[in-house]
Amino acid sequence: MSAVRESFESVAVSTRMRLARNFADYPFPGRLLKDAHAEEQAKEIVRLITAALSGVDQFTLYELKNLSDERMALLSERNLISRDLLRNRRISSALISSDEIISVMINEEDHVREQYFMHGFDLARAWERITGLDDAISESVPFAFDEEFGYLTACPTNLGTGLRASVMLFLPALSRRGKMARDVVPELLRLGLTSRGAYGEGSGAEGDLFQVSNEVTLGVSEEEILSIVGDAVASIVEEELMERARMKAEEGIALRDKVCRAYGVLTNCRLLEEHEFLRHLADVKLGLALGYFTDEGEDDEWMTELDELAATLRPANINRLNGAPLDKQGQDAYRAEYAGKAIRGMQLSIE
Repeated sequence: MSAVRESFESVAVSTRMRLARNFADYPFPGRLLKDAHAEEQAKEIVRLITAALSGVDQFTLYELKNLSDERMALLSERNLISRDLLRNRRISSALISSDEIISVMINEEDHVREQYFMHGFDLARAWERITGLDDAISESVPFAFDEEFGYLTACPTNLGTGLRASVMLFLPALSRRGKMARDVVPELLRLGLTSRGAYGEGSGAEGDLFQVSNEVTLGVSEEEILSIVGDAVASIVEEELMERARMKAEEGIALRDKVCRAYGVLTNCRLLEEHEFLRHLADVKLGLALGYFTDEGEDDEWMTELDELAATLRPANINRLNGAPLDKQGQDAYRAEYAGKAIRGMQLSIE
């Protein structure tokens, strides 16, 4: 095992593909909400999409007006539904596959927001999967499309292809050493790309996680978007790996002490607040990437394991696992115990 794990898997966490679509024969959701027959039309849109996707995968339909606040919070935490979908709960729904890699939001900002998620970095595969989803819907119901402008959407920033190609990156070296803000973000803007936090627009980059995605959807083809995003991600991954090596060489024992302290906190503390948990978890991930810790495997499955742990220990999911709502201190205690067992179970060795 190398001292620094020089692989895409230690940087590129996940790939997400999203398409925004509207139906030609129905008012957009913003107007639909003002209609006296909004709920009847919303049901018809749900029926059409459900029928179109019946042969694609096994989906569960969630009508938001019938969901508890706890269930909506859980789906939101897992990035399966959006804030706009929650705001439109009178008419909105979501179709979610059993493995939660496909989410189809209905009557959000647009009639349809198709989303495909996968671990790791593979834009081509994600595009292939979401294209199959899109084709299944469009074969049943015509989309609103203009020869000059492309797919018509409620927000002008989605006009054209309606495509958002996004890759989640773990960038502790670039972020902590100031190069993300100073060098990477300006270059992304120059390319028509953007960087957001792990939970989308408005969220901070907790845990050194950044989503890189295209900002422009009009005047470029889907293939061009995938190429631009893919090239940018490859470049950022290379920069991050080089910066990690420099970070290790320059910060030496101070960096080793920081990641070992984080491991000690996560495996021994009794109360663990969410932001503190994400901060220490990022340090442990960095320690693994730099070879300060080793595990039994030669691959990078540890990245997926630790990212899934972060998703598992969000507030709404803790309440679900516990079987009843917990107060803030109860959640912090549950998080500390669960995280400690999980990380000790990985049997990491300190080098």
